[in-house]
Amino acid sequence: MRLRRKRRLVRCLRKRQQLKPISDKTNDIRRDDILLMSVLRNEKIRLPYFLEYYRRLGVDHFLFVDNDSDDSSGEYLASQPDVSVWRASASYKQASFGLDWSNYLLRKYAHGHWVLTVDPDEFFIYPFCDTRPIRALTDWLDGCAVRSFGTMLIDMYPQGPVDAQPYHEGQDPFEIARWFDAGNYMITMNPEYKNLWIQGGPRARVFFRDTPLQAPALNKIPLVKWDRRYVYVSSTHSLLPRGLNQVYDDWGGEKTSGALLHAKLISTLGDKAREEMQRGQHYRRSGEYRAYAQGLDEQPVFWCDRSEKYINWRQLEILGLMSKGNWA
Repeated sequence: MRLRRKRRLVRCLRKRQQLKPISDKTNDIRRDDILLMSVLRNEKIRLPYFLEYYRRLGVDHFLFVDNDSDDSSGEYLASQPDVSVWRASASYKQASFGLDWSNYLLRKYAHGHWVLTVDPDEFFIYPFCDTRPIRALTDWLDGCAVRSFGTMLIDMYPQGPVDAQPYHEGQDPFEIARWFDAGNYMITMNPEYKNLWIQGGPRARVFFRDTPLQAPALNKIPLVKWDRRYVYVSSTHSLLPRGLNQVYDDWGGEKTSGALLHAKLISTLGDKAREEMQRGQHYRRSGEYRAYAQGLDEQPVFWCDRSEKYINWRQLEILGLMSKGNWA
C-alpha cells in the first residue's frame, strides 16, 4: 500500500503540467482556512447556489479544476473573490478520472488544512449543521485527533419525472428534489482498502435493477485534515494511507458521520448523460451515464410509496443514515 500511495503521488506530480491557472488566488489562503476542492465540466448552471451553500457553511477558499468547459464555468469561477481555478484540457480518464489533478492541488495547497472534496452536485450535511458552522465540526475533530470524516451519498429526487420541473441557475436544487430512499441499501467491507462499500437507493432500483452490483458506490470520505502524503485512490470513496478509510466503528458503536445530499436526479441529468456517454471519459467507458441515458428514455419516476421527504439532518440520524456519535 505504501508503494501504491507513492505511485499515486508520482502520477499527480507528472500530471501537474496539464493544469493551467485561470485565476490563482492561493496567496490569500490563511493558515487555518477551510478549503473546498472540486473538478468539474460544464456546471455553470449549478455554481451560483453551490458557492452560496458552501460559503454559508463556512468554507474560506475554493480550488477548482475546469476540465475544458465550454459553458463559461471557468470564466464565472475566475470572477469570484475566494476561488482559484485551473483549466485542464487533457483527458479526464487518463488523469485517473480527475484524481491526479485534485491530488496535486491538495498536496500543494491543502497541507495542514481541513478540506472538503466534493462534486458540484454534492451538498455536505453534518450533525448540527443547521446551527453550527463547519469549523465547529473540524475543531471538534481536531480535539478528538480524527483526520477524516465519512458520509453516505443520498440521492435526492422529485416526485415526478426528473425533467418535469426545469432547474434554473442559482436555484436550490432541493426545492425540486425533496425526496430520498430511507432504506434499500447494501453495505459490505472492501477488504483491500478497509473502507465500507455502500450501494442501493433510487439509481440502483431504477437504472441498475437487473445488475445491482454495478450501481454507483454511495460511500464517501469528503472531509479530511490534509497532509501532503495523502492521496485519494478512487473518487472520494477511499484514500491512502488506509487508516483514513476507517470512518466507522468496528466494535459496534457509532462514529460521528454525515451525508452528502446528491442533486443529480434533476432536469440537467439527460443532457449531462448524453454528453458524458459521447465523451466516454468516465469509469467503465461511461457505463453509468449510458445507463442513465437509456433509462431516461422511459421517463422513469423515482418516487414510490416508500420515499421519504427530506426535513433535516436529525431525520437522517433517526433513519440511521448518519450519526452524531458522541458529539453533543
